[in-house]
Amino acid sequence: MHYYVYILTNKNHTVLYTGVTRDLIRRVYEHKNNADPNSFTAKYKVHKLVYFEETSDVKAAIEREKQIKSWSRDRKTDLIFQANPHWVDLYNRILG
Repeated sequence: MHYYVYILTNKNHTVLYTGVTRDLIRRVYEHKNNADPNSFTAKYKVHKLVYFEETSDVKAAIEREKQIKSWSRDRKTDLIFQANPHWVDLYNRILG
């Protein structure tokens, strides 16, 4: 089984959201379509997948999510820039 830690942003890259999931495609789809209209991502229009990493260890995924969430914005931005320097939406890439 695979688990994913991911970062979403809004159109202007002013808001970052970090999450963890077992089904990245489904979860990003839910964010993009405001499945929960009262959620943080719906409120701030955080729909753009700019970073993700994969692991087979659920505990490692949860710990990594906590670690990234504890980081400063600059550190999160550096992580995104290393993997995705142009901050393109990776959603279509994961659809295959």
